[in-house]
Amino acid sequence: MGQSASTPATSTPAACPIKHDSLPSASSSSSSGSCPVPHNSPAASSGPAKCPIDHNNPPQPQPQQPKPPAECPMHHSGSGAGPSSSSSSTPSINPLNQMPDLAQSRAPDQSMDLPLEREVSSIPRDEATKWEYPSPQQFYNALVRKGWETPEEHVETMVQIHNFLNEQAWLEILKWEKKENPTEDPQLSRFKGRPGELSPKARFWLFAGWLFPSKFNTEPPFDRHDWIVKRKTTGEEVRYVIDYYSAPPEPDGSPVFSLDVRPALDSIGSIKQRISAATEDAWASFRENGGKPGVQSS
Repeated sequence: MGQSASTPATSTPAACPIKHDSLPSASSSSSSGSCPVPHNSPAASSGPAKCPIDHNNPPQPQPQQPKPPAECPMHHSGSGAGPSSSSSSTPSINPLNQMPDLAQSRAPDQSMDLPLEREVSSIPRDEATKWEYPSPQQFYNALVRKGWETPEEHVETMVQIHNFLNEQAWLEILKWEKKENPTEDPQLSRFKGRPGELSPKARFWLFAGWLFPSKFNTEPPFDRHDWIVKRKTTGEEVRYVIDYYSAPPEPDGSPVFSLDVRPALDSIGSIKQRISAATEDAWASFRENGGKPGVQSS
């Protein structure tokens, strides 16, 4: 707003954050028992989805320019795109995503007009509506509020990346939900960004990378979201945790992102889902190895 490989890059130096000569790929995996970042190949192998812009590998800022923290620019104690407001200079907080309702008005010292149109996502909000993504103007206002120096001419492409990653994350959630109930048509009730907090699973893989750096990822996720999904058939709400990683680039240098999406261990049902997924992964790895026990270092 998986595990899918993609995530909003959060570093926005003054230089152009977009790489224009290659396309990043988005690998996808909703497994719960393997390392979220592939290590045996230069790029993640699953997930043909292609993001139109390299938003995770911007040029390094000049020494005198402070580098902003790695997190989605739309995070203000939360994440996502709630309703907008153009009448107040001090945005109110949207309780659905803990994010200010950002204005559509131009920011101070803004030199060019940015589109005000907001794209409707594929993610159901309730029975009748879907979530809307922020307009480029709202996105830029969020960057300004964070104090990030961002070239205005690149904001539209940053919004495209932001939207693309949210769609990939939702596809991964749907994979989990369809396993639980093939006829389920879930909705995203609310969500929150938690970029400064490592999930228990992320801590585990970071520790594994410290012990065995040749087998496991040694970098922590650069962002985290918690999405609350409502199952319409039962009214149950399920919390999903999304960890965003940078994965090894493809042979042509195109960046790859990996999103580790899974139900949080908040209930017996979610625990069963995670155990079932881990068992399926272990069995698939066993068969790929010709029936020989082994450790999958994905």
